[in-house]
Amino acid sequence: MSPSSIRNRKLIIQKHLLMWYKKNARPLPWRKTKNPYRILLSEIMLQQTQVSRVMLKYPEFVRQFPNFACLAQARTADVIRAWSGMGYNNRALRLQQISRCVINDYGGRLPQDVETLQQLPGIGRYTANAVACFAFGLQTAAVDINEERVLSRLFPQRAQASDIWKLAEQMLPKGKAYDWNQALMELGGIICTATNPQCFECPLKQDCPSAFSTLKKKKPLKRKSQTTIPNRIYRGRIIATLRMIARHRSIEANLLAKTVKPDYSFRQKEWLDKLLDGLLRDGLIQIRSYNKKIYLSLPR
Repeated sequence: MSPSSIRNRKLIIQKHLLMWYKKNARPLPWRKTKNPYRILLSEIMLQQTQVSRVMLKYPEFVRQFPNFACLAQARTADVIRAWSGMGYNNRALRLQQISRCVINDYGGRLPQDVETLQQLPGIGRYTANAVACFAFGLQTAAVDINEERVLSRLFPQRAQASDIWKLAEQMLPKGKAYDWNQALMELGGIICTATNPQCFECPLKQDCPSAFSTLKKKKPLKRKSQTTIPNRIYRGRIIATLRMIARHRSIEANLLAKTVKPDYSFRQKEWLDKLLDGLLRDGLIQIRSYNKKIYLSLPR
């Protein structure tokens, strides 16, 4: 394909996708603000979580913690309680750590450049680029899983992870990085999905070599019957139980164990100790000893 043909295809894809996004973009609340705190919050909430769930939790969290200062000063237990229903509770702690760094190290203002953003706790390449683009208007690519999938299907010969960021930068329309990144994510989230992509509804179906013929529904894997519950489930149950306990109260370890695992016995103490050690190491619980018994609570 000649350079002029490549350029023409690029321009056609940009035009069709941006037109589609303008007409079909969902009115997500974080798309209606340039507030760096709120955009960062939405990006962290959206990690491994469905948009529909974030839509419910996002306004509640913003009401309780409207800015970096409020979140930085909050009791960690209150932050964990406010994160209820979102899963992956470490994200709540990471967000509070970032807020404290912003207040203590950057005068209360979130850094604007990608390199400095990546130095904040738990912020990787995608999140740094997304915040720089959506909050500060930087003309930069932001390759999340949806954008990677769309670009890989449009340009299958460049689907390698090492090349996808370079491709994403090359595809950016001049001066329209915000809408372009949002459009790619939107297309990947509701049309060009991982399984059963809706190719008939895709605005790029005429421009995509992967449309219709190469995208087949994956057969569901046969799962072996699972007799044990993953530890991450028990971790979630422990945090959920501690959320229900009143402030400044705690629960004895064995009672907590029987609450989250009714068939718990003393023979499983080693399993419980490892589980609690992991939660303590992650900063999600607080442990104290009294009268030779262990009591647990959310961190202060």
